[in-house]
Amino acid sequence: MSHSTEKVRVGRLSDIDPLGSRRLNVNGLEIALFRLSGGEILAVENRCPHKGGVLSEGMVCGPVVHCPLHDWRIDLRSGEALDPDKGCIETFATEVADDGTIFLTLNASPGAAESEPDSHIA
Repeated sequence: MSHSTEKVRVGRLSDIDPLGSRRLNVNGLEIALFRLSGGEILAVENRCPHKGGVLSEGMVCGPVVHCPLHDWRIDLRSGEALDPDKGCIETFATEVADDGTIFLTLNASPGAAESEPDSHIA
């Protein structure tokens, strides 16, 4: 059985400062978008696996975000907490079109209701 995916437009590259982040809500999921120093856009679930800290408010260092609550370090590419901590969050594929539009790929839930995604950037 194959899982279907859905691409959602979530903003523009110019909406996010280098080393900045944005919090957004897409289909009921709270997601954090991060722009690394080289321009790469990474997207993860916006909660630390430890105590649910808001990762979009954390400090980014390379491809790692530091949770603002207890300084857990989360790899933005894999979603894994770095040693000595253990835990994982969901990551989402991103794509930046030639015109700077950012798209996020979501795994569609089986039987999900057809609805327009709430994809504005807060």
